[in-house]
Amino acid sequence: MAAKTAIDLVDKQLLNLIQTSFPLAEEPYKAIAAELALTEEDVLSRLKQLKRRNIVRQISAIFDTRRLGYKTTLVAFRYPPHLLDKGAQKLNEHPGVSHNYARNGNYNLWFTLAVPPYEDLNTTVERMAAETSAEAFRVMPTVRFFKIGVNFDMVKNQGAAYNYFSPDGYTAEGEKSGLSPDWNKAAEITLSDIEAVRVLQEDLPLESRPFDGMARQLGVTTTALFALTAQLQERGIMRRFSAVLYHRKAGFSANAMAVWRVPEERAVEVGLLMAENPWVTHCYQRPTFPDWQYTHFTMIHAQTQKECEQLTEELSQKTGITEYQLLYSTREYKKTRVRYFVEEGVTV
Repeated sequence: MAAKTAIDLVDKQLLNLIQTSFPLAEEPYKAIAAELALTEEDVLSRLKQLKRRNIVRQISAIFDTRRLGYKTTLVAFRYPPHLLDKGAQKLNEHPGVSHNYARNGNYNLWFTLAVPPYEDLNTTVERMAAETSAEAFRVMPTVRFFKIGVNFDMVKNQGAAYNYFSPDGYTAEGEKSGLSPDWNKAAEITLSDIEAVRVLQEDLPLESRPFDGMARQLGVTTTALFALTAQLQERGIMRRFSAVLYHRKAGFSANAMAVWRVPEERAVEVGLLMAENPWVTHCYQRPTFPDWQYTHFTMIHAQTQKECEQLTEELSQKTGITEYQLLYSTREYKKTRVRYFVEEGVTV
């Protein structure tokens, strides 16, 4: 299939499918082809083009960071303009930095950081700030986690984060989900689990039987590999297996982090209302500081800044929260998944 200047309707249908229900099957691309009335060859050819054009970022397992024992946080750094680029590039070297953006506002670099169980989060941030000559920084771990659900309807050109994961167990009705109190604490991780995570987090090959190679790496059959993924999901370690898109290349080029000042007595109510919106891909409550009084963070990906502004105004009207800022990303320095257990000598 020749390179195209724009993705067609079939590409969009394919992208919708692999974001939500990538089949764990011996021949997954054949299963996808059957659902879309295509040939396996056509599906593979289209996916190769979509990856070549940086629309499909990766197809792999998605894990729950906290269940793996990793500690995570959002971090805000402030640099003088002439040090911003150099500082951001240096931070990118850390394997736990998965998202790193320059944004407008008092703090001009925002990144997510995950560190393994044996590493201290605050010590790591302090070292990173010193090594890159940051003027100031704020560590903003999650207080309440209402939503993560990155999904785009490529056919309708709109947000589609309807079915989402709430790591803290909140439901749309405003109550915890009734899971065990320790359901989202670090699980007991074995060496076999670590090996499985290392393999399953890698990008799935675009070949007819892509899971066979993964199974060989783990010394099991492909059938046993699928049983293993089911066990990891039952234990809450693996969330799902799916594709992740480069949302900018996919047409959602406006990236706004909306920050809101919400009274504590309304924290859960407002968080749940915001999480209901299909354009909101992430929704968190974070701590405040004397120079930072915004409590709630919502990520909105849209096609234009005007659309982001309209969506944020709708959230404001729905929740009654009028104190907010829109922090747009002005440069994307890094966007990837956390690579778990990649450090030398990692054991349990």
